[in-house]
Amino acid sequence: MISGDAAVQTWERDDQASGLNVAGDERDLIVALQAGHDWAYEAIVRLYGGRLLSVARRFTKNDADAQDVLQSAYLNAFRAIGGFEGNCQLSTWLHRIVVNTALMKLRTKQRKPEESIETLLPSFLEDGRHAAPVAGWTTPVDVLLQQRETRTIVRECIAQLPPLYRAVLMLRDIEEQSTQEAAVALGTTPTAIKVRLHRARQALSTLLRRHLAVN
Repeated sequence: MISGDAAVQTWERDDQASGLNVAGDERDLIVALQAGHDWAYEAIVRLYGGRLLSVARRFTKNDADAQDVLQSAYLNAFRAIGGFEGNCQLSTWLHRIVVNTALMKLRTKQRKPEESIETLLPSFLEDGRHAAPVAGWTTPVDVLLQQRETRTIVRECIAQLPPLYRAVLMLRDIEEQSTQEAAVALGTTPTAIKVRLHRARQALSTLLRRHLAVN
């Protein structure tokens, strides 16, 4: 596993020896990565590890799964770095790899019965009316995550969604992928994505209301 104080110290020593300003010259870092320099791999972990772990956590149920996703993503990135042509920022490229790695992990779980979300959806009376008042979906989830006072609450509530619903919500509302792109990523149909997204938003709204009612 690529981590630890020793790795950081090694990076700092080698970085000073190379004279490379990693933060200011990403291209030199990419060249060093493609050349296989150990210090460059450590620099990736130091520079982007925290942000990439946060991305992995959004798609997974717990920290252990997020760490597994991140380590697999590092391996995938290091194996593919030779083909990286710099058409986007290195951080963007790494972000995509983490998302794709998390989705692969979720797809392996699709063989298991899908967790029910029914208890988090609105219920109806016999005449078709809602059994309880239902708040409309107003503030986008990406905006809620940007607001300091709601960020932690929203993350906790998203984590309570079943994996596939959580993935759809993340892809559409956070990663801003199209319905078609999300369908391809999850190996399903655009119609299924639309249905799951609607239900995921309803469920998240229920969880947020419950949290606010308790607190």
